[in-house]
Amino acid sequence: MVKINLALQGGGAHGAFTWGVLDRLLEEDGIEIAAISGTSAGALNGAALKSGLRKGGRDGARENLDWLWEKLGASDVVTPDWMHPWLPNPGSVSKAVETSLPYVWSETMGRMMSPYAWGPAYRNPLERIVDAFDFDTICGDQGPRFYVGATQVRNGKIRVFTGDKINTQAILASACLPTLFQAVEVKDPETGVTEAFWDGGYTGNPPLFPFFDKELPNDVVVVNINPLHREAIPKTPPEIQNRINEISFNSSLLRELRAIEFVQRLLEQGALQSGSMKAMRVHMIADDDLMNDLSVATKSIPIPSVLTQLKDAGRRACGGFLEQHKGDLGKRQTADLREMFG
Repeated sequence: MVKINLALQGGGAHGAFTWGVLDRLLEEDGIEIAAISGTSAGALNGAALKSGLRKGGRDGARENLDWLWEKLGASDVVTPDWMHPWLPNPGSVSKAVETSLPYVWSETMGRMMSPYAWGPAYRNPLERIVDAFDFDTICGDQGPRFYVGATQVRNGKIRVFTGDKINTQAILASACLPTLFQAVEVKDPETGVTEAFWDGGYTGNPPLFPFFDKELPNDVVVVNINPLHREAIPKTPPEIQNRINEISFNSSLLRELRAIEFVQRLLEQGALQSGSMKAMRVHMIADDDLMNDLSVATKSIPIPSVLTQLKDAGRRACGGFLEQHKGDLGKRQTADLREMFG
């Protein structure tokens, strides 16, 4: 049995891709998930995954992930399996939404109007879903370790919640886009100080440093849903805003991957004594071609057909990764960090 750590990126409704990756991964024998780090949608996926594993094993985890995404907008009633090949191209749907008058109007209002303007009428739409999580299983010592990343507003630093520090507010904080939601306030039970938090994607998408613990395995599988590379130069306002979003939400991950690659080189060159630092092995599951076709519009607006197609794409990407690299897990790295940072 090979043990891995899972790093689950945030990316709004595009996190349905991660749903598909996890759904396929849970079908695979011989792989054990030792730890999960998640931000935003990755935190939601991670919470559903751990809770489901605790309550019903692999099948329970798959059912819990299905429940989560049905609540977030997916529906098997709307998109049965036989219909999947006939669904409209997700890129076309994304462009149609992005250029629609209601979306343009809502984006304009979002830049002009603070979420605090709602006053007492404000309610985070994710709260009712997150409140339904079983936090006894999410926070328990059994099963994979679970880490949730959020950004502290006052000092701009990352905060990682784990163990009994994970609750509804911690997960909402991890998914708090400040243009859409009011900052989530979390009281630190140790200090008694209440701090405000925004989306963890700004400082750790997701945080990898918790995996440096020597008790955890060396293999980290990153599920990437924000494309690292776009060939075309963005020119329209939506394209520019979308690429700014992707770059900012990838920057923290790239910094940690660069640090891992630097340590790898020092160990190989003998500049560091073997065993003095953990020799991480990084693997990545992504579909940049699909994500390049999508835009920020389908991140913020969950469309059942697109969520279904993202799940299918995640299953395919994970299946392809396992077919090519399952035998590499526990032995060698499959992500080319040298080329990424060369």
